[in-house]
Amino acid sequence: MLERKTRAPIAPGTILKELYLDERDLSITEFAEAVGCTRKHMSQIVNGHARIEASLAARIAAVLGTSAELWLNLQNKADLYEAQKELAQWKPAKVYHAPAAST
Repeated sequence: MLERKTRAPIAPGTILKELYLDERDLSITEFAEAVGCTRKHMSQIVNGHARIEASLAARIAAVLGTSAELWLNLQNKADLYEAQKELAQWKPAKVYHAPAAST
């Protein structure tokens, strides 16, 4: 079986900046104030140094007219990619399979 190479997903902060803030001509400062977080924290999100947590995802969604699920799904995809990359060489000591169904 061929191993499929996957590229890193686009970070949620990049999507936020390029598709939402830039398109609306919003600064990070203006947006941070609108969602109720510090400019520093929003800058960290935009630059990929901080995660979008559930409560912030809900506030971002309310301000931009999107869904919280959009932001959480983007964050989860980025998190999972990083976790899989970190664990690429790891193997479990033991695997517990589900019991076979009896007929």
